[in-house]
Amino acid sequence: MKLLLLGGTIFLGKHLAEAALAAGHEVTLFHRGVHGRDLFPAAEHVYGDRDGGLGPLRGRSFDAVIDMSGYLPRLVRESAALLAKSAGHYTFISSISAYASFTTLGMTEDALLAQLPSEGEENVGEWYGALKARCEQEVSRHFPGRDLLIRPGLIVGPDDPSDRFTYWVARLAQAGEALAPGRPSHPVQVIDVRDLAAWTLSMVERGAGGAYNAVGPKEPTTMGELLTLCREAGGGSGAITWVTEEFLAAQSVTPWSEMPLFVPESDPDSIGMDSVSIEKALGAGLALRPLRETVADTLHWDVGRPRDLARRAGISPEREAQLLRAWHGANAR
Repeated sequence: MKLLLLGGTIFLGKHLAEAALAAGHEVTLFHRGVHGRDLFPAAEHVYGDRDGGLGPLRGRSFDAVIDMSGYLPRLVRESAALLAKSAGHYTFISSISAYASFTTLGMTEDALLAQLPSEGEENVGEWYGALKARCEQEVSRHFPGRDLLIRPGLIVGPDDPSDRFTYWVARLAQAGEALAPGRPSHPVQVIDVRDLAAWTLSMVERGAGGAYNAVGPKEPTTMGELLTLCREAGGGSGAITWVTEEFLAAQSVTPWSEMPLFVPESDPDSIGMDSVSIEKALGAGLALRPLRETVADTLHWDVGRPRDLARRAGISPEREAQLLRAWHGANAR
């Protein structure tokens, strides 16, 4: 199969390229050349820019396209329009954030999608989910019946540049009391990047179409169970102190960024964010490894990578210590 990856050098793209090459596919990576020029010498690297620099793809034909770098509808429109007659199939990596809200548990793929306030809106930080939903529509418009829309939850595992999952894996491997948010029984959904890559490739090989949620693990898990796995994998011995979401709000701690994986239960629009249905994907062959394996492999990768910069997610040791003092002081009265 002649396979075009829009992206392909960072995280999911890297794992997808690796899987595609291992399966014997002819892989072309279209990227700016900022990252990964030395990756995958067996693949063809085509340098360009999605924003006005698609020229190197003109006149090329591919059996399938996997788009992992689409965030703005006009750019996805341009790539889909360019490739509509020269590619047989188009996979778009979207997000469960494309849904309008998470007010119910067990949401399926036919739930209402988010909408942009105006057609030209491009503020990704504020309208990430709605932009992804609009990108999906562009793909479906140009590849009717030949489109595959995959909506992952939080993608985790080796090579993750976001630190949202890695923060907990690394923190619980350390000594000392650790601060944890909310209730230990709060549900958590994540998907290992290697599982997502392998399944996505298999779907592309079959020419599958439609929309699919892609999260895990297969059996429901909780924040408490995840942090226990993290502590066991790293041999940490410190206590885990659970603090309330009211305390975190009073201390101006930002959910998800300062407290990764934490979604306040007081927000009615988010109650189902970690309970999205994956029955359709499981029926289509999605295989999910044990979360314990993901934790252990993430820790192994994190220990071996250079750490000369602050983590991109999670609180600093100093901030954690300050919050723990405040929590214990308030509860000692």
